[in-house]
Amino acid sequence: MANAAEDMARILAKGRRPRRRWLWIGLALLVLGGAGTWIWTGVILKTADVRYETEAVSRGRLVVTVTATGSVQPTTQVDVSSELSGALAEVLVGFNDRVEVGQVLARLDDSKLADQVLTATAQLQAARASLAQAEAAAREAEVTYESQSELDKRGQSTRLKMIAAEVSRDKAQAVVDGAKASVALAEAGLSAAETDMGKTTIRSPVSGVVLNRTAEPGQIVAASLNAPVLFTLAEDLARMELRVDVDEADIGRVAVGNAATFTVDAYPGRSFPAQITTVRYAPETTDGVVTYKAILSVDNSEGLLRPGMTATATIAVTVVEDTMRVPSAALRFEPPQTAESGDSRGGSGLIGMIMPRRPSAASSEAKATDAPTVWVLRDGVATEVEVEAGASDGKLTAVRSDDLAEGDLVIIDQTTGG
Repeated sequence: MANAAEDMARILAKGRRPRRRWLWIGLALLVLGGAGTWIWTGVILKTADVRYETEAVSRGRLVVTVTATGSVQPTTQVDVSSELSGALAEVLVGFNDRVEVGQVLARLDDSKLADQVLTATAQLQAARASLAQAEAAAREAEVTYESQSELDKRGQSTRLKMIAAEVSRDKAQAVVDGAKASVALAEAGLSAAETDMGKTTIRSPVSGVVLNRTAEPGQIVAASLNAPVLFTLAEDLARMELRVDVDEADIGRVAVGNAATFTVDAYPGRSFPAQITTVRYAPETTDGVVTYKAILSVDNSEGLLRPGMTATATIAVTVVEDTMRVPSAALRFEPPQTAESGDSRGGSGLIGMIMPRRPSAASSEAKATDAPTVWVLRDGVATEVEVEAGASDGKLTAVRSDDLAEGDLVIIDQTTGG
């Protein structure tokens, strides 16, 4: 302050206009008063009570997770329809019934198809009778041809008779071939009629549980337009799958084999284990949000989970074992900058108030490296420690440092009191 007063006195002594002396004196007093206030305020702040909020460095397991929502579904779900049109004569199963492969679920009215089977059977019998008649005629023609050939060899037959016997034999063989074709056609017709007859009985293609049933006795099934879904079957509810939508921002961290847990509203406070088996490449866009489907296998041997349950899955994408952990807030903490006296920080007195402070070498080096640091409270003094940051779950971050040990108190915040 004495240097500032002397500087101001010399400035006033050099003034060319004595009548402004009182103005300069007032200005000097004002500057001196402001400087005194600044110094007094700085002393008060430096002597204020600083309180640090700290947490201890811990060592243990760190799990980075991704959250996704979806629904529980059967591993194999089959929709059973009818290939034929007609009226349902009977329905033999209901909701939640367990069924086996080949078990009859329903039957269509088969009276018309039964008549078609009878007709096809009669046509086949007629075709076989015609074949037998043709074969008999062919044998007769063959015997006539052979007799005529013997006579021709002996010179006892004319050439015309020989040609006539040969033509008769060939015609009889052609009739046999035609009769065989008719038999084959009749057999195919009968087989088609019997196949359609068999389709009137609707059977289960898998062993499982009936999830849904839309079939009712007397209902008309019109299969010519769209095959109607009469039953929905789940093959095995003891093994189910969870289908979740993973946000595009997280899909790069999700991989097949990741372990997960999920919860459903039906069982609050309970989590179920799962594991990712498939991550699909096809995107799904809903309201401009792009997601990717991930399939997780689920063990439902207890039978608690039901198809369609909404689930929230927590997928472990990174697991770090036995690592040193600090609160993530410690990596973001920076102590407030304080003004200090000394030539390295700037000039003193009035000049020091006007000219900006020069940054210290330590702060310049920190800015150059940009390495993550934490502040550790040691013997009541905040000490900056450089660390190597790793995976983070949001609350905790894995770090490595030779100057940091388990139990050290890292600063996450500070308060200043009077």
